[in-house]
Amino acid sequence: MSAEVAVEKFSFSCAARLSQRDAVTQRGRVQVEALQLHDFRGTPASSKPSPVAVVGAVVQNESRAQGRAEPPSGGGAAATARSAAPSRPRAFEKLLVESEDQRPAAKRQLSSESAARTITVVKKSTVRKEAEERKELKPKAQPGPKAAASTAAPAKPRRRKDLFANFEVFHRVDSHAVRAGAELKEKRVYDVKAIVQRITQGARNELEKLRAIWVWLCHNIEYDVSGYLGRSEKLSSPEQVIAAGRGVCCGYSNLCTEMCREVGIECQEVPGHSKGIGYRCGQSLQNVRSDHLWNAVLLGGQWFLLDACWGAGRVDMERECFVKRFDNFYFLTDPEEFIDSHFPDDEKWQLLDTPIPLQEFERRVFKTSTFFTMGLRLIQPHHFHILTDDGEANVSIGFSRPATFTFEVTQHQDLLHCGASEQRESINPSFGLLTVSHRSMKLQLLPPASGTYEVKIFARPETASAPLNWVCSFTVECVKPRPMEEIPHNPFLSWGLQPAAESLGIAGSSLGSEGAEVEDGALELVLKTSRPLMALCELVHPELEAAAAKRCLATQVQPDALTCHGLCPLRGFYRLSVFVRDYEKPEAKFQNAANFLLHCKSKVAAPGELFPPNLGSVCGPGTRTAEAGLSKFSHTAAVVGTPQGRCNITFYNQRDLELHAVLGREEAQTAAPLSRHLFCTFTETKVTVSVSLPGAGVYRLGLYARLSPGGDFKPMCDFVLRNRCSEPGPAFPCVYSAWRKGCVLFEPRVGLLEPRSWTRFRVRVPGAQRVSVIGETRADLKLNKSRVWEGEVCSGSGLQELKLAACSGESSDMAVLMTFQIKQSEEEAGNQAAARTPLKDSA
Repeated sequence: MSAEVAVEKFSFSCAARLSQRDAVTQRGRVQVEALQLHDFRGTPASSKPSPVAVVGAVVQNESRAQGRAEPPSGGGAAATARSAAPSRPRAFEKLLVESEDQRPAAKRQLSSESAARTITVVKKSTVRKEAEERKELKPKAQPGPKAAASTAAPAKPRRRKDLFANFEVFHRVDSHAVRAGAELKEKRVYDVKAIVQRITQGARNELEKLRAIWVWLCHNIEYDVSGYLGRSEKLSSPEQVIAAGRGVCCGYSNLCTEMCREVGIECQEVPGHSKGIGYRCGQSLQNVRSDHLWNAVLLGGQWFLLDACWGAGRVDMERECFVKRFDNFYFLTDPEEFIDSHFPDDEKWQLLDTPIPLQEFERRVFKTSTFFTMGLRLIQPHHFHILTDDGEANVSIGFSRPATFTFEVTQHQDLLHCGASEQRESINPSFGLLTVSHRSMKLQLLPPASGTYEVKIFARPETASAPLNWVCSFTVECVKPRPMEEIPHNPFLSWGLQPAAESLGIAGSSLGSEGAEVEDGALELVLKTSRPLMALCELVHPELEAAAAKRCLATQVQPDALTCHGLCPLRGFYRLSVFVRDYEKPEAKFQNAANFLLHCKSKVAAPGELFPPNLGSVCGPGTRTAEAGLSKFSHTAAVVGTPQGRCNITFYNQRDLELHAVLGREEAQTAAPLSRHLFCTFTETKVTVSVSLPGAGVYRLGLYARLSPGGDFKPMCDFVLRNRCSEPGPAFPCVYSAWRKGCVLFEPRVGLLEPRSWTRFRVRVPGAQRVSVIGETRADLKLNKSRVWEGEVCSGSGLQELKLAACSGESSDMAVLMTFQIKQSEEEAGNQAAARTPLKDSA
């Protein structure tokens, strides 16, 4: 009969006996599970070989003998689990925090007497045969107590997540340990046994007991900075540490070992090196005495690591004080993460499948607990020391949950833990470019001079509002710096779209997170939006004044996109930042959504090409015009080119709003009023705004509407008119208030007529009974079949203007619609000049 069959029969026998028993003894109990023995502890082997192998269930009572497991023998976590666990490999498959009423019904109690009588005898030959088979599969010896024979494959090493889902499951245990610790401290109770009994009261298993001990240590013992500095005696014995409430690392580890012994948990002290106080990146630890102690505990046949000293807080060497900061990371830390900061003297306590050498530990990137708790992943580099290539070094970190990053570059300092702040609100890093994509962060480091620099990376979850926490550090050695132009300050942590851009309504960008080259001194940025947004843009250059920077941007706001037109009047690097808020929430604050690094290294925008001053925050048709009922614009862009100096912008006025248009440009370039170069025509629903620009340059065409009767005119949008035609365009006639909706001027479209010449007039005036052109004489126009008044009119001399007038209804009064100027001949111009010159008295 094999040992495994014996176990199965024993399980069946126990189950049968349990079903028949009504009373349970209080002294002992046996927990039986189908096909596995939970938390099995074997009796230590006798010095003499026994003729039989006895397989039984552990008797759990107050007086049971504790079998002491040996530490792992090296060779990885798999060997550790095999050497330390005296039960079958699947024993203690899941050590979970569970309430008593959730335990399976098969786990019943059995008296110690019944357990002693219920055994199964296995032939010695069978046991020897199976042991030889295991030896062939696993030639390496397994230290520790002899376990029951089993042919099952070794279980996969468990991680912290296999023991419990999150730290919230310990809320009850933690609260009790903290509260009980405060009460014991107030009563001056320093006895280890009394403290352990009190703080573990109500703990339901070994895991909860260990958690209570660890939490008590972290909350009641402070690091003895004075003792570490040699200014006072170091306290190490449990009684001294408890009474003083302070200790160095050995004080924590010794006390943890003693407290675990009181509750029957196997605990070992582990000496080794750590990247803690006084550690220097890259320092050699060869032939150097180890400086730290931590603990390893045996749970369910497997060893786990913990460090109460690091879990309690950190040391600020600059102020020579201990900073309390409870850190759950160092409770049962996974070996793959623990090895980045703790290197045991004995490699078996690395608990890794493949232990690493000391040289690898020295070269590894320093990572804080926040690095792991945030789920960060180092993409590059894999070692702390980075040598620049062409004056550049790169760091890349991956993340599974959205995060915000920043960094700090300083001249290299010897001490890693030198009291420098572990948190940052914001930083002004001038020696690098940080970009954050959907699942990774990239930092391009550009040291300004040769030398060695320390780089600290800070991060926090995207939704958090707390300061950013230090997550890892590097050392950058720059042999030869790259010649670089000055990069503008970016106070918004990273380049490209911000991690929160999607939640702010930004769905995509025409520019990437890398720097963008600007051609011909102009660029266009388009941000796709998932909902209507309002935007503000900011352009920054180290040498660009704020007033000039405002004339370098024109922003168009549309329901599904934000477009920013930018100009670069200087060579070098620019920062273009975009701030947004929901369009329908004007009371909301603008938030930074994107920051783009622009580089202009060739042609720049001339001063005369900058956008007009007083340009509105909304340019071109978009959300605001659509909201007002203005639609179907002939020109949908914010910037309009006028190659011939003329332009007609048409759109539809569906709500019959009262509209007004204004034309302007920089005052220094305006020699005459621009109102005569703008002409508006209003029909039933269509509006035409005509411009005839007086010369080359950049103009602002502002469109306004009265949204409510008697209300003020509100800005709808601005157009930027860029005219490259040097020939001046003719002015339009001067229009008066009688020129109302429905009136259309077909001819002449210019406001300055040739003298003594015949000019054809064609105009539509709804409801007019008579339309005349009045100058030196009056000429009446005739109404044709198309309801257009037309006729030939002689302009006369330039001494007076022509008036286009109309009368309607029964009234005979003529209302002036518009006036036309007549050019003066050279003779007339000379006569007028002479008339204006005063006569001088003769001598």
